[in-house]
Amino acid sequence: MIKILKNLYLSEKGATAVEYGLMVSLVALAALAAIYGLAGQTGNTWGGIANQVTEASN
Repeated sequence: MIKILKNLYLSEKGATAVEYGLMVSLVALAALAAIYGLAGQTGNTWGGIANQVTEASN
């Protein structure tokens, strides 16, 4: 039992998985921040287009 725990403690496979998990989460956070930052600008653009279409159809 002690040998199994020692091998588990010395294994680096878990650390690599954790590192990849952290990298993926940082990329996801960066993507969400970019999307959130562009959301207001995109909403304003579509709102302006909708107003122009409404005015043109009257």
